[in-house]
Amino acid sequence: MKKCITYILIFICIIAIMPKVYADDEDYEENIDDTAWIYEQIQAASSNITNEPIINSRSAVVYDRTSGEVIWGKDEKSKRKMASTTKIMTSLVVIENVKDLSQVVTISNKSASIGGSRLGLHTGDKITVNDLLYGLMLESGNDCAIALGEYVGNTVENFIRMMNEKAKQLGLNNTHFVTVNGLDADEHYTTAVELAKLTDYALKNEKLKNIVGTKNYTVTINGNGKAIDNTNELLGYLDGVYGVKTGFTNGANRCLVTSIKRGNMDIISVVLGADTKKDRTKDSIEIIEYAYANYKIVDLTQNIENAFDEWEKQNKIETIKGNSKYVNIELGECKNKIIPVKNENIKDIEIAIDTIKIVNAPINRGEKIGELKLKIGNETRINIDIIIAEGINKKNQKNYFFEMLSNINEYFKKAIIHTSEIRTLGT
Repeated sequence: MKKCITYILIFICIIAIMPKVYADDEDYEENIDDTAWIYEQIQAASSNITNEPIINSRSAVVYDRTSGEVIWGKDEKSKRKMASTTKIMTSLVVIENVKDLSQVVTISNKSASIGGSRLGLHTGDKITVNDLLYGLMLESGNDCAIALGEYVGNTVENFIRMMNEKAKQLGLNNTHFVTVNGLDADEHYTTAVELAKLTDYALKNEKLKNIVGTKNYTVTINGNGKAIDNTNELLGYLDGVYGVKTGFTNGANRCLVTSIKRGNMDIISVVLGADTKKDRTKDSIEIIEYAYANYKIVDLTQNIENAFDEWEKQNKIETIKGNSKYVNIELGECKNKIIPVKNENIKDIEIAIDTIKIVNAPINRGEKIGELKLKIGNETRINIDIIIAEGINKKNQKNYFFEMLSNINEYFKKAIIHTSEIRTLGT
């Protein structure tokens, strides 16, 4: 009996000291560092480019960086855990709040003792903020995340508050952070589309963009170099990929955020909740290749301007009791005149213009009096206000007096012409 109890205690101790599955713990996943397999998936996706993607991932999106539009999505607005893709926000908050990235950080016991994917830091190690960022985004170091959170926020808890403030600032209303590294927590979540928007914003920072686009790097710890590799399996393999971040926890499953640029088409793909590492890779390739094969980025500026100019030549908007008979109009602001359009729909572009015909004076500059709508098929893709280009005042007594003189003058001119015509006929 005693021997049995001893065995049970030993078993419990073994279970207790076994490593848990933390954020981006790639050692627990199958190895797909097989170049041939990745190229096979690229080839397979390229041969099936016209069909709507059918993927394993629970949530996914393809997001166009130029227009801010969703090209393709699957449950892209559903809240999900995002594992170490969290570190996109972590790195962004660090870079925006540390002026000198060469500052040296001394590693705390809390940072050194965190599990999961790690750079391999120990208590008392010295490393720069810059190298911690590389360890965070390439090696997906949870120890780097804690160290950066403590350094920038004084406490990890305060740094998380900064992360949530940034999310609110960016309008990410369905995103909330509880950890700096992406470990599972009930209130730690985002959506595929909001993660794409966050990534789009983050990539506008050149430093962060350069880090996530680095395949290999050597960090310096206590004066000694250590070579690290990027965990992003598509970087260097799929055409146009220049970032961004992998993720994995038991709760989130496999996640991958990818940025790709080919020609004038710059997109971000996000897959969340894939069952395996191969699934997230395959799914990412499939939705990326689908987007590039079936969509083009179209600049509709000229179409809009030509349609408006032509309409303006044939239509006049009159004023009632205004010191000017007609209103000068112009198009209001439109952020997205360059949008992704499905190849088969490019020929179906239509523009409709609708305005009021008569306005009462006074009317101010900038007031809306109509709309220009650009439709592709049955979908309105662009909506632009038509506004007053120059304000018009109401007529005063002086205006009426000069108008009366003008009318009298016009009357006499016509009378003289009429008399002249009668004399000619008499002759």
